[in-house]
Amino acid sequence: METVRVPLGDRSYDIKIGGGLLDQAGALISPLLKRPRVAVVTDAHVMAAQGERLRQGLQAGCVEADFITLKPGEATKSFSELEALTGRLLDLGIERDDMVLAFGGGVIGDLTGFACAILRRGCRFAQIPTTLLAQVDSAVGGKTAINVPQGKNLIGAFYQPALVLADIDALATLPARELSAGYAEVVKYGLIADAAFFEWCEKHGSALLDGDAGARTQAVKVSCEAKAAIVGADEQEKGKRALLNLGHTFGHAFEAYFGYSDKLLHGEGVALGMALAFDYSARLGLCSGQDAGRVKAHLAATGLPADIADLKAGIPADALARYMMQDKKVEQGKLTLILARAIGDAFIAKDAKVEDVAAFLKEKTGR
Repeated sequence: METVRVPLGDRSYDIKIGGGLLDQAGALISPLLKRPRVAVVTDAHVMAAQGERLRQGLQAGCVEADFITLKPGEATKSFSELEALTGRLLDLGIERDDMVLAFGGGVIGDLTGFACAILRRGCRFAQIPTTLLAQVDSAVGGKTAINVPQGKNLIGAFYQPALVLADIDALATLPARELSAGYAEVVKYGLIADAAFFEWCEKHGSALLDGDAGARTQAVKVSCEAKAAIVGADEQEKGKRALLNLGHTFGHAFEAYFGYSDKLLHGEGVALGMALAFDYSARLGLCSGQDAGRVKAHLAATGLPADIADLKAGIPADALARYMMQDKKVEQGKLTLILARAIGDAFIAKDAKVEDVAAFLKEKTGR
């Protein structure tokens, strides 16, 4: 079992990474409990695939659990589901010092974390991510939120978990598309500030997707180390934490256009967004076309969308531009993008001209 520490003073916490962690959940979580009882929030797919393992793992550590099972999918990150979830937790008598476990992917983690941030003005929670995307990104760092028609993750809070348990074995039941979508967030860490890790991805990405436990553990560990360092230095995204949004401003616009449906998974949107960020950087003369091509080639090789044409949908550029202007990083009406000088050298561009981005998207969409 690997351990990565997120350094946040008296709110620091551990990320445990390895196989069989669901089976040890009770032993790992019980030292943090005021009483041997938790509420578990999950979705129907995760409950069917991994729920019994977690239940037995908690029982082995003498921890009782009440399970709340929600509908799978991005649409669950909504005001109505937030209201229903907080009501269920109150009905269960969850107190501030109790622990709620977010057991699932990014949707469950984001929704549950936000519910815990506002329940009784803050109750404790832990993340047990079951998707690659959640293990390397969304379960770490304390970003919690729901979606609204105006855009993704626009209502939320920074609220840190008490513990993260990333069980590599849980990835074995993940559908291939979900695994590939999560892999986009792994690649992101190499593109931001670690060219050597991107090279590792080029060499080992296929093995990771094919089930190599060693490659999966290494990818989760390196990704969590990178994110923990950034979060420890900039918890509330006042500066360098924004680098973690590489590809997200473009990607969220596509997700919003498709109504946060399974027509485009979050990781797929991020992959396309990263390809576009490098394309746009090359268009501005910031990075080489060779680097942009290399990024697109690797994403395409792992089954991820690397070009708008891959979506096979006629998307108007002006709609994408409107969604991008709802991004959380917009300041005084100006668009902030994460661009790149090279693979492993991303930077925050706060002066991106909306008209230039719109023209670039029009070229790419042809509409």
